[in-house]
Amino acid sequence: MIRLNKMTDYAVVVLSHMASNSTGNCATKGAAEGAAVTTAVQMAQDSGVPLPSVSKLLKQLAKAGILSSHRGAGGGYRLDRPAAEISVAQIVTALEGPIALTACIDGADTSCGSMPQCAMSGNWNQVNQAIQSALDGVSLADMMPRPFAFAPPSKSLKQDIKKHLQHSDNTTETQIERAP
Repeated sequence: MIRLNKMTDYAVVVLSHMASNSTGNCATKGAAEGAAVTTAVQMAQDSGVPLPSVSKLLKQLAKAGILSSHRGAGGGYRLDRPAAEISVAQIVTALEGPIALTACIDGADTSCGSMPQCAMSGNWNQVNQAIQSALDGVSLADMMPRPFAFAPPSKSLKQDIKKHLQHSDNTTETQIERAP
């Protein structure tokens, strides 16, 4: 089974919360455009991810250039670029290293002792490239929770509904008498 580790999953959750909490359009705001600065404590509270994990993730993601860190009073972390420009592949690579399904793919840092006589040698590249392309094609903005499909009702709509309900509630019913 191909599965991302828990920390990578947490990273997507934390980054999604950071993008959602940014000022303005979360999918298009980056550090240069005033994305919100968030502390590890705030992120842990907002996302439900344990604080030690959040702290570790923020440092790794900053080292990878996905986040930028800001020291001092009012410091913290923020997205280094807009969420729409951060791919899931970049997040995975930042936390787990290069995407490589087997040891015999092009560019892998390890090799298999059976590689010279293996009929599969190099054939995994196609599968690996497909997975890499799929992860490159999904941005952090795509992973963010979607807002509700319906906007909350306006104050005037609520008043109209209340007025209509009160009017119908006050209408007397016609009594029908039965014949003896």
